[in-house]
Amino acid sequence: MESDPSPQSLLAALAWQVELGADEAIAETPVDRYALGPASAPAAPRTASADPGPLPVAEETDPVRVARQAAGAAVDLEGLRAAMAAFEGCDLKRGARNLVFSDGDPAARVMIVGEAPGREEDRAGRPFVGRAGQLLDRMFAAIGLSRHEGGLYITNVLPWRPPQNRDPLPEEVAMLMPFVERHVELAAPELLVLMGNISCGALLGRRGITRLRGQWGEALGRPALPMVHPAYLLRNPAAKREAWSDLLSLRARLAG
Repeated sequence: MESDPSPQSLLAALAWQVELGADEAIAETPVDRYALGPASAPAAPRTASADPGPLPVAEETDPVRVARQAAGAAVDLEGLRAAMAAFEGCDLKRGARNLVFSDGDPAARVMIVGEAPGREEDRAGRPFVGRAGQLLDRMFAAIGLSRHEGGLYITNVLPWRPPQNRDPLPEEVAMLMPFVERHVELAAPELLVLMGNISCGALLGRRGITRLRGQWGEALGRPALPMVHPAYLLRNPAAKREAWSDLLSLRARLAG
């Protein structure tokens, strides 16, 4: 009596059948190969195909370029808001509750560019609505400007809240700057107020708000006044004297 075949011999037999083109061990119904004719003959042994070379690498999407195209296509502020809402290049959008686009009078002579929404702004979908926003309203009301009664239009560099209110990352600012630039172009204010360090870095290319504040510069082709953020004034009440001096400078510029 012959012994059972070894696993090695079984594998060799299976490999031989594969080389002959066998691809089924058992069919559902018997097949008469002679009746089918030559067309059903076993396929020729498979041969290794030529090396196709490295697979093509998908082109990486540049979020700054996508943002610039989307912003440039907006013909008005509502179109810009829609373009920002549809923009998927910034991960901050996934963790935010609302898009914080703007508040106030779009036809105002003064446009404030803040930094990024906080918790209250994220909930409300409007910039500067927490304690810092209430202080901002009192500050500008003292020189006759109001987001509610005209004369003041407000936005931020970032429309979505960073987690835990951290500072925006440079790449986040870079990818959203095309929207900021188009926002200023469409609103067409006479003057810009850059509220905080992040805003000065984004629009002036310089940081150090305690040194920059009160010194008029130019951003996006318009006169720009750096001012400390109202949140800073809440932590450092002694700085309100300097903020009042900056407000007087703004009022004089508008009157001049």
